[in-house]
Amino acid sequence: MVKTIFIGDVQAGKYDGQEVELMGWVKRSRGSNKIRFVVLRDSTGVIQCVVKKDAIGEESFEQVKGALIESSIKITGMINADERADGGHEMVASSIVIVGSVNPEHPFPITESAMKAADGGETEFLLDNRHLYLRTSRMTSMLQMRSTVFGAIHNYFRDLDFTEYQAPNFVAGAVEGGSTLFEVPYFPTEKNPERKVYLTQSWQLYAEAAMPALERLYTIAPSFRAEKSRTRRHLTEFWHAEMEVAWATNDEIMSHGEGVVRKIASDLLENRSTELESIGRDLELIARYADSPYPRMRYDEAVETLQGMGVDVEWGQDLDYSKEKVLTQDFDVPHFLTHYPKIAKPFYHRVDPDEEKYVLCHDLLAPEGYGEIIGGGERTWSEAELLARLDEEGTDKAAYQFYIDTRSYGGVPHGGFGLGVDRVCSWLTGADHIREVIPFPRDSRRVSP
Repeated sequence: MVKTIFIGDVQAGKYDGQEVELMGWVKRSRGSNKIRFVVLRDSTGVIQCVVKKDAIGEESFEQVKGALIESSIKITGMINADERADGGHEMVASSIVIVGSVNPEHPFPITESAMKAADGGETEFLLDNRHLYLRTSRMTSMLQMRSTVFGAIHNYFRDLDFTEYQAPNFVAGAVEGGSTLFEVPYFPTEKNPERKVYLTQSWQLYAEAAMPALERLYTIAPSFRAEKSRTRRHLTEFWHAEMEVAWATNDEIMSHGEGVVRKIASDLLENRSTELESIGRDLELIARYADSPYPRMRYDEAVETLQGMGVDVEWGQDLDYSKEKVLTQDFDVPHFLTHYPKIAKPFYHRVDPDEEKYVLCHDLLAPEGYGEIIGGGERTWSEAELLARLDEEGTDKAAYQFYIDTRSYGGVPHGGFGLGVDRVCSWLTGADHIREVIPFPRDSRRVSP
């Protein structure tokens, strides 16, 4: 019986001189009335298949001639090593079955001209046809690298005995600010006929509730921000890798942030160098991000640097993307930005006991103008301090009573961070826009397909 294999196994040289079956989709096809050269793709690679009328018969040959791009086929034949062929191998076909044909009246719309118009990025046409654009080699590479990023995050935390933990997506209050909350109508009650909840911005408040039980915990889950920003790094639905650790200091949390980003870069380099090169990424850059230490600078130094570069920024402002982009354009590796002013951060950031106008927090800024990929720090862990911070902000305590309770019963110093997985994918792959690294991007203008 002929063995069914993946194209990647052929290109690895495992089946030279053997007859095998391949299953995949037509990427290109050309030829004459006697011979066709069909380039077949599957999830692992591409291979040229030589199809001769004399070998497969006239009826099958006519079907192959009519098989348009993205027709699905099964093809049996002999594998030959050939240095001239892509990947160093080709198949000489002995039989072909057309599994799923393409209607000639509706050919596959993602053409080479459409891809040229996109020039490695994305157009509205490609976004409208995202369900089909996923099949292109560029998107296949992006999705495979994305999978490696997710795996690296899981492996980093599990190797350190962190427990994976899940939090609800429907929440009663904000983490990052009410202006970016998505309201969702919820089941009405007699007392609250217009009851509403919100889509979560972060798991943080619920992770802190579990921290005294698990001590070291993490998650990878979607978060939602109702931001109308149209920058290359913003999505309304994005994937968040978050962690929380009991008894940890800001410095210790930063060490974990650096560790997980290094792990991601290292795993991409080890397992996805071919995909990185296929989209034009410099492997030496990825190696630097995996191996070099990440410097740390205080917020005050960053503001002075920006002011020296002619950027209009005042002390006490949170640094938005436009400022991060300028600050990071000359970075060789990611930099931590620490000790933001208390007035720039929410109530859950712990005030520095040695310098009360600052909080013990950090952002990790990626180079090449990509900006923030991690935000974290120590939490306000004392009940008295937490109540005082809520009062300072004028925040209604009712929605956070469960959060206050976690401090009432044996509160301890602790901290954590949130890593934007899509942003990390975008930065490490060198994508022009964050939409390139997620299967179906959601932003302020797009919710389909």
